[in-house]
Parts: sequence; structure tokens; C-alpha cells
Amino acid sequence: MRYAIVGCGSRHEMFVRALTGPFADRHQLVALCDSNPVRLNMSRRNAGGGVGAYPAQDFARMLGETTPDVVIVATPDHLHATYVIAALDAGCDVICEKPLTVDAASLRAITLAQARSRGTVKVTFNYRYAPARSQIRDLLADGAIGQVVAVNFRWQLDRIHGADYFRRWHRQMENSGGLQVHKCTHHFDLLNWWLDSAPQSVAGSGQRAFYTPQTAERYGLAQHGKRCTGCAVKLDCPFALDLGADARLDAMYRAAEGADGYHRDLCIFDPEITIEDTLQAHIRYASGAVANYTLSAYAPQEGLQVTFIGTEGELHHQHTELHGIFGGTRSAHEHEHMSTVLHRSGHAPRNIPIPETQGDHGGADPVMLGYLLAPDSMPDLPHMAAPDTRAGCLSVATGLALVQSISTGQTVAISDILQPDWFAMG
Repeated sequence: MRYAIVGCGSRHEMFVRALTGPFADRHQLVALCDSNPVRLNMSRRNAGGGVGAYPAQDFARMLGETTPDVVIVATPDHLHATYVIAALDAGCDVICEKPLTVDAASLRAITLAQARSRGTVKVTFNYRYAPARSQIRDLLADGAIGQVVAVNFRWQLDRIHGADYFRRWHRQMENSGGLQVHKCTHHFDLLNWWLDSAPQSVAGSGQRAFYTPQTAERYGLAQHGKRCTGCAVKLDCPFALDLGADARLDAMYRAAEGADGYHRDLCIFDPEITIEDTLQAHIRYASGAVANYTLSAYAPQEGLQVTFIGTEGELHHQHTELHGIFGGTRSAHEHEHMSTVLHRSGHAPRNIPIPETQGDHGGADPVMLGYLLAPDSMPDLPHMAAPDTRAGCLSVATGLALVQSISTGQTVAISDILQPDWFAMG
């Protein structure tokens, strides 16, 4: 199969390594496309010889000249729909980084494009593929706690990882849909998948509580600049990002600034930020289950806790994560920890052994790449197949409903975001 990648930021590197490494005997990377010529040429060098490099405005020409079978979309979120639709209309299959897109209009446009195309869309919800997460799905599907009635789900981004969303393009709602869409789409997809059900309504609240000018004042950083580079208080700021200290970030972003003016190290206390850092949602599902969900982007530790309450018991999973080093340091005492506890009524709690794995995102990325790039080599498990357009739409719609609920104070029906005739939502 012939592959092209549009978007040469950090996430695309995983696909370049896969297509030019372990999957090179099956596939060929034929083209790369990006709006920034420095990043584009850097990616081309890393990919080796024989790969075409096209500026973003020549995406259509790239499709015509290199005839890819599959286009991987790894651009900023608000551009996803443009490239997904163009690739589908050219008859290509699409692998799209999450989220599928950032607004309801482009969700509809993507579903219409897929309906008229022979191409398919797969969304990279890598968290599904971490063995601990798929183990949870198996336990729930096997009735380990009977019928799932309620879920309490908390996701924590620490002040290293969480801060990074407030210094990049994600910090503007129109670019990312807020963390409700960009980040929470992972978690909403997990809930949909774990419960094997579709969300029906969302009520929620949100605020920017930490990444504010007021926090800068509390830290004695009121004289901060627009970005870390050249900032007068950089040496006093525990959140400062030194692009020059990381060879990869320096080459991919600082060296590329002159081409498009994009700054990777904007100040996280900028008053112009338009996204929230604290989110809560109450979600109702077609199955009758309800979920309470919380995201904080300035937590003392990174990770998640989720408890499923069923008619025959409870299932609890906890994961303390260490990843996403984007400036700052972590304490020496911090370490990865993961546990799953099953407590059936009338029985003592039981620790469920979790398979040991290697790879990013809790071992998820290698498994996901297998199902995306070589599904015939993977176990034939229907629930592990790569998520499709419907899964992408439902996760984004949950986030958009949360955005709307925060704005209006009202409960928002998913059918107000996704019209019921687009596809079955049972």
C-alpha cells in the first residue's frame, strides 16, 4: 500500500518510523505534506530517500502525482476535515489523528464525503489499545460486574503535560475545540467503547482556573512575556520551556519559526487563551448507564482513575503515568503504577493481573499500529478493529455537547450535534 502523510509535527513521526521500519515490507511512504518547509524537509530527510515533499497548498497535486492508497492526517485539529474530505474525494482511505474534527458542520461534511467515496476513515484512538484498557472492556463485556449502571472517571494532566496544551495552538478554541474535544475525545471514546453504547446527553461545567494571569501574579511572574524565549522572568518560572535544550524541539520548531511565525513556547499565563483547564461532565448513555467525568490539566500527578458500578459489583482501574516531558522536571519519587481491582458482591476484592507491555501510551501505540497497518497479522477481535467515522463522530459530539453545556448551562442532547439519520446511534 502507498501512504502519504499530511502534517509533519511531532505526532507524525510515529507513522514515519512505522512505515519506513517494521512495516516497510508491506507499505511504501510516498509523500509528505506540510505548510512549514523546514519541518517538511526535516521529515523528508528522516524518512530517507524517494519520498516526495509537497507544500500544503499542493495537497491535491500530491494526491495526483503520488497516487497514495492511504492518507494519514496529522495536522492541527481544525484542519483535519479539509484533508480528510479531499482524500476521500480522491478515492483514498484515511487514517486521522484524533479528534476527527472540531465542529458539527465538519462532522457532517466528513460523513457526506465518506458516503460518496469508496474510501474509509479510521481514527487513531490509541488508548483503546493499551492492554490494561482492552482488559477492562473484556471484563465488562463478560459480565464481571453484571450490568454497568454508573461510571466515575477522572483524568489528570499534571503541570508538565497539562501546561503544554496552553503554550501551543491548542490554546485557542477554534483550533482544537478546547480540551473537551482535543483531549477528552480520547476519554469519551473509551467510555463509549467500554460501555458498548452511544452517549445520549451531556450536562457539564468548565473553567480556566490555573493557567491565568492571576496565577502568574501568585508565582511572582506578572512581568512575563508572550513566550518563553526572551522572557524576563524565564529563570524564575517553573513552567518555562527551553526549546534549545531539546534537540528535537529545537530542530522541529525553533529552527522553523522563520517560515511561518509559529511559536511553540507561548506563555501559559497569556490572557488571550480561550480554552478551559478544568472540566466536568455528566453523560447519559443509550444503555441506561450514566458517567461522571472530570479532567484537570494542572494536577499533582499524571494519570487516571475509573470506577465502574454494576449490578453485581464494582471494577476499579488506576494508572499513574509518566510521559509528556515538555519542560520542567519530575520528582525522583514519581514512578509508573497501574492496578485493576474487581470486587464482586459477596466476595473479597481481587487484583486483576495486567499484561506487561512495551511502548508509548501504556503499550498502546505498537498494538494500534498493528491494527492500522497490518490487521491481518493481529488477533481477529472485532472490538479491536480500528475505530471508524461513527466512533470519531460520537466522541467529538460528546465534547461539543460539553462545550455547549458550559456555555448555556443546559443539558445538551447528542442528537442536537449529530442528526439521528447520519448513522444509528444505539
